[in-house]
Amino acid sequence: MAEVSRETTKSTETAESIRAIREQPNLLASIHNRLWNLESESIKAVLLDKDGTLLDFNRMWGFWTDKVIRLFHFRLADHGCSISQEDIPHIWGTIHDEQGHMIDYDARGPLAMGTMDEVYAVLIWHGYRAGLSWAVSKAIVHGCIQEANLAMEHARPAYPLLGVREFLDQCREKGIRLGVVTADDTDSARKHLEWMGMVDYFEVIVGNDRVLQGKPFADMILLACEELGITPDQTAVIGDTNGDMQMARAADCAIAIGIGTGVASQSADAVIFSFTQLLEHEGVQE
Repeated sequence: MAEVSRETTKSTETAESIRAIREQPNLLASIHNRLWNLESESIKAVLLDKDGTLLDFNRMWGFWTDKVIRLFHFRLADHGCSISQEDIPHIWGTIHDEQGHMIDYDARGPLAMGTMDEVYAVLIWHGYRAGLSWAVSKAIVHGCIQEANLAMEHARPAYPLLGVREFLDQCREKGIRLGVVTADDTDSARKHLEWMGMVDYFEVIVGNDRVLQGKPFADMILLACEELGITPDQTAVIGDTNGDMQMARAADCAIAIGIGTGVASQSADAVIFSFTQLLEHEGVQE
């Protein structure tokens, strides 16, 4: 019953998000004009989240999560411990198919919103809960993470979302400066952008390791703006979670744009399905 309830809630939230997106043409038109109008009060920079915004979250972190959890199962079994399949979605806020592969995620959950240290700590706690000592669980988790990271280095499962490259090209043509603000570590973020051939678009990359407080606090945006030599009120923020929107609000940014159904319409100035809706030649999508 709990699983049905979660799926029903997710379906209801998704339907409400889609309806809100379709009912906002005037908001999107206004944002479209502010982005590409180079007159006064125009946007000088766009700061973007990475996972779920620039790249396909499920393909990147689904690959990684499946590797970590599979290895974790094996290591637990070596110590006579186990964790049930029913508990897997509760570890990081993930959704799985019948074969146990991650196919979606909770935009409010640890995998989407947490720092890497928080993600590790949650899994360590589940190892402790399964019967391991904290020290043993910590060692096992870090070993699983290292193996999964090596597998990801080999596979490089980073794929840009629809319209991302075209949007970045248009920003470059218009002289709009670009930065990345991500809950991931800075070096990892840079590497993932390199895998997609996109790192050169961005003047600044601010990961959680560069600030005292990550999302939803304003620190990342304030640091990115400082390094760009602009102010937050000249900046648009684009992200796929409410935490991204809260971060933009906390920094008093000019525009907060959500992408996808994981962003509540009331937390953003507008919510889009894809970057194609922001391209100058596309105009507002009905």
